[in-house]
Amino acid sequence: MATPTLGQAPHSDTHRIEEARSRLIVALDVATADAAFELVNRLEGSCRWFKVGLELFTAAGPSIVEQLAEQGHSVFLDLKFHDIPNTVAGAVRSCAGLGARMMTLHGLGGPAMLAAGRAEMAKLADPPQLLVVTVLTSMDAAQLNAIGLAVSPAEEAESLARLGVEAGIRGFVCSPQEVAALRSITGSSGVLVVPGIRPAGAEIGDQKRVATPAETLGQGASYLVVGRPITQAADPAAAANQILAEMATAL
Repeated sequence: MATPTLGQAPHSDTHRIEEARSRLIVALDVATADAAFELVNRLEGSCRWFKVGLELFTAAGPSIVEQLAEQGHSVFLDLKFHDIPNTVAGAVRSCAGLGARMMTLHGLGGPAMLAAGRAEMAKLADPPQLLVVTVLTSMDAAQLNAIGLAVSPAEEAESLARLGVEAGIRGFVCSPQEVAALRSITGSSGVLVVPGIRPAGAEIGDQKRVATPAETLGQGASYLVVGRPITQAADPAAAANQILAEMATAL
């Protein structure tokens, strides 16, 4: 999978929009395959990447990933595998053949689990990008303390990123607030996928740690994941194009 080149801005407005389009992932957080494909059809020409998460994957099954890939879309399969190493290795093996170009493990599964997922991916000729989820964007310090982690979200994200790097993984999911710190850990070759993106003036919903598209790219994000600001808009394509235009200002 091609990784966005950091620090090399395209030379024209058209190129900047195309670069933005290659780095925007729309979250298909809907309950049915029909609803997902309705959104995809409305966003045709505006978006290349789509995220399939737990809600849609549970409702529609693996075929939703295969169908999106067959239509030429890039799929981010976000299931956050978190289990014993052998089970996660098997899950990675099963999902790798569906056509997704990115997939996630949860960092809290620990070093042995991360290493098992990485080892399984290393067997493939053209593997998806493996990403370690650090701290969910819905969590703040109080939420972490409630599960026994007496650290800030930033501290926990950095700790899990270092754990991932030690396991041979160079891709991570983090909130906008941790992008700069994780970029310093991964270097320019790391892949940082960032949810919690909200255009200026948008409702933040249940998210705790958010930022605008331009701010997040400016910190060093590789890809931005946007859901409700696009999918719940009256005109999803217009909302996506507005976000692409804001992203382009930072490229």
